Amino acid sequence: MKITGLKILKRKIVVNKKGDILKYLSKDEPFFNKFGEIYFSEVLKNKIKGWNFHKKNKCFLIVPYGKVRFHFIDGRFKSSSFFKEKKVTISKINYKLILVPPGV
Repeated sequence: MKITGLKILKRKIVVNKKGDILKYLSKDEPFFNKFGEIYFSEVLKNKIKGWNFHKKNKCFLIVPYGKVRFHFIDGRFKSSSFFKEKKVTISKINYKLILVPPGV
């Protein structure tokens, strides 16, 4: 199911015999204007980890190591996709950047 404003973007991997280079974000991308903080979060195998519900901030999620399944729910009352759900699995094999709007 589609959630309005939730974007899943392919990311570039530069293959290198000494270790790959995984692109995360560039200041030149149209959706980027600034950032406040960056966190790295570890999720242990077969564990569920909740995330803060952001009312004002958007989140940029990426998984450079392992594999994580995200479950998004649109909590914005005025959204055309209100209460719709979307599950997305990303990893280095399926390397993507997820842009999560406030309220999702």
